[in-house]
Amino acid sequence: MLLDITETTMPLWASIPFVLMLLMIAVCPLIHKMEHWWEKNLNKLLVSLILGTPVAIFLIINGMTHGLEHQLLFDYIPFIILLGSLFVITGGIHLKGDIEATPKVNTLFLGLGAILASIMGTTGAAMLLIRPVIRTNAERKYKVHTILFFIACVANCGGLLTPLGDPPLFLLYLRGADFTWFLHLVPEWAFTNIVLLLIYFILDTHYYKKENPADIMLDKTLKQPIKLEGKLNFLWLAGVVASVAFINAGTIPAMGEEDAPMWIKFLREFVLVVLIILSLLTTKKQVRTDNKYSWTPIIEVAVLFLGIFTTMVPTMMYLKANAASWGLDSPWQFYYLTGAMSSFLDNAPTALAFHGVASGLTPDTVAAIGGNIVADIPEILLKAISVGAVFFGAMTYIGNGPNFMVKSIAEENGIKMPSFFGYMIKFSLIILLPCIDSGNILVAASIKKTKIK
Repeated sequence: MLLDITETTMPLWASIPFVLMLLMIAVCPLIHKMEHWWEKNLNKLLVSLILGTPVAIFLIINGMTHGLEHQLLFDYIPFIILLGSLFVITGGIHLKGDIEATPKVNTLFLGLGAILASIMGTTGAAMLLIRPVIRTNAERKYKVHTILFFIACVANCGGLLTPLGDPPLFLLYLRGADFTWFLHLVPEWAFTNIVLLLIYFILDTHYYKKENPADIMLDKTLKQPIKLEGKLNFLWLAGVVASVAFINAGTIPAMGEEDAPMWIKFLREFVLVVLIILSLLTTKKQVRTDNKYSWTPIIEVAVLFLGIFTTMVPTMMYLKANAASWGLDSPWQFYYLTGAMSSFLDNAPTALAFHGVASGLTPDTVAAIGGNIVADIPEILLKAISVGAVFFGAMTYIGNGPNFMVKSIAEENGIKMPSFFGYMIKFSLIILLPCIDSGNILVAASIKKTKIK
């Protein structure tokens, strides 16, 4: 070994490539001279390889291949295949039509999206509904607020109830949380989304009254019935839900055995690939054309997360080895720190990072926190990390993948969206933050219940 480094003595400087990787993702889209260069997936792949390869070599020469192997084989591959299956299958479902854009209709759209987000993922629900929402509101002048609340409810806060809902939850599911455990977050999901929808309904009613009567009359005249195409993909989507829920080591113990053959260990992923192929074979080309379907977004996710998952291995080791000395022992700390990082960095690696911190707490700290242990950490901390990662992903355009996609589609349709900082000043800090802060209040309430038990 060239260096006397072990998993318990991992130096902080080994996390530099991970920090650089996250900074590239956060900053490059905002710098004018870098923006067009960063748009090409080949350049993203180059960045992932340039930063990830030295880390892989560092781990190999120091005899720490197990962490790298686990991260890439048992986190990255399942993560990308799941996202790929949701992306392909939901890309084969097209909702067309144009109905009257009243506050009730718009609120129903957002409420439906908040429900679908936990079933088909925030990306799937956002891509399914954003164009119908824009078409429905085409005749209205005031519609920016609708897109902003769409990002909050559909692209983020709605995806809290299953591992399919948002990438950080799937990664926590891979860490040992049961598929149904996330249903414990129904109070946080319901309260936050209901508050957001109520505020939206009041705002949309206000703006609706300010609309030009001629535009409202035109909206009532130019109507087309809602029509759903690619319905067979709902069958494949149900297959994805069933695969994630039931094809795991809990129901098939052989999947967790060390010497199990690869087809057993990755049985869920093999089934998901079959579902992807079935969706591609059974969906009419026109449906995907109507959805403006492209492989570019999922390729972007694949190449970026290759770099993220590789470079974060030393960081995870460092966090686990040093978490006990940081003085983090309260759910509110995990909630806000996870949330703050999820606002400006991708929420998936952020959730894993703080899971690593929680798993490194001393037995005395864990005993003082109390409650059940889920995914190797106190359940209340898992709640705080999950809710913080999902809710705060809506605080900026870069907090969660669908945010920028929704913004881009809105701008393609002539809707002038706020700038990066304008989004925060005009919406997320003054409206969204007070709403998602309720997540911490409800998590805090569940602490008392846990301690009483």
